[in-house]
Amino acid sequence: MYEHTRAAVGARSSERAGRRRGERRLRTAAVAALATAAITAGLTLPASAADAEDTSAARGGHGATQAALDSVVREGPPGGIALAELGHTTWAGRAGTADLATGRKPRTDDRFRTGSITKTFVATVMLQLEAEGKLSLDDTVDDWLPGLVAGNGNDGSKIKLLQLLNHTSGIYSYTDDEAFKRQEFSTDFLRHRYDTWTPRQVVRLAISHRPAFAPGNGWSYSDTNYVIASMVIQKATGHTYAHEIEHRILHPLRLDSTSVPGTSALLPGPSGRAYSKLTGELAGPGEPDSATYDVTEFNPSFAGAAGEMISDNRDLNRFYRALFSGRLLQKPQLEQMMTTVSVENVPHFSYGLGLMKMTLSCGTEVWGHNGGIQGSISETMATADGDHVLSLNFNGDWNVHEQRVVDAEFCGS
Repeated sequence: MYEHTRAAVGARSSERAGRRRGERRLRTAAVAALATAAITAGLTLPASAADAEDTSAARGGHGATQAALDSVVREGPPGGIALAELGHTTWAGRAGTADLATGRKPRTDDRFRTGSITKTFVATVMLQLEAEGKLSLDDTVDDWLPGLVAGNGNDGSKIKLLQLLNHTSGIYSYTDDEAFKRQEFSTDFLRHRYDTWTPRQVVRLAISHRPAFAPGNGWSYSDTNYVIASMVIQKATGHTYAHEIEHRILHPLRLDSTSVPGTSALLPGPSGRAYSKLTGELAGPGEPDSATYDVTEFNPSFAGAAGEMISDNRDLNRFYRALFSGRLLQKPQLEQMMTTVSVENVPHFSYGLGLMKMTLSCGTEVWGHNGGIQGSISETMATADGDHVLSLNFNGDWNVHEQRVVDAEFCGS
């Protein structure tokens, strides 16, 4: 959901942004298996399974990518899957296990919660609406939602829609609130996993805090920005943001494994289970011998447009390839989306409109987003032309070093 620019979230230009792990991922978009939380403490993970399909000859294969996938699983989450496409060639890899109770292996077509990858979909819809003349990114929040963002130094009349999408609004991220983190990311989650949050509740929580900075005077990753953006979409179209994503993106591209669940707690199949240490911080370190909780089912409304979507690697690859090839946005809007804001003290990372840009150690420039939510860490990265794209997911949210897989795929080591 709320993913936090986890890869970026070494990127923090404010103290509040720095305290965040959460799109670190909410990453970025909860659950109860059976009737209570299934606790699987002390389980031994099966050896990683590498039976990957490889139809690509790029750089002599994907041995480095598979090795990176295996190494991430050895150090943290139970299992992982990845799908790379280069031109017309495809490679799929998997490691570990998808279900600690049954030992089921991951499937390369498993569905998962994408976390903050949701944000790219939301930004795409906003830019389509701009191209249609239904709104302008120079409009303010108050132009569409008067009085929503007010108090404690917050002023929606001074925040442009553009600043929501590139995280320069200064609005506090509700996923940083200590009470929220306790409820959603600690063992309190087990009692609250089916609770429903409304967008207005989320915004009220956010504006109970002072902003990180005046609009346009800094960069700070805030999940609140995209919840507000979804409310603008509904005001401008008369439909929910979920309806607009389905109508404008999912149906035309035939992304049949992708959904916007709303308050539904179920994770559609095929899918494995999702696990968390529930440490109180999303994507934080987890002690190896600490309890592991099955968090597969939960009401993701607390994430909303910041990170609630469900998808699989094939659909995510198809979406980003379509985006970068110009199938979803006109040229001016795509250029606007890829106009980035630099992040203080993070020289190889910048942020556009629902898009991250990273320059990898080998000099390759990639675009996409990562995402984290309870029990799920994901990332999609692609070259700017969409010709080479990688999507991945891990079914645990602790000690995940997903960027290692991206580096291996695009740099070959």
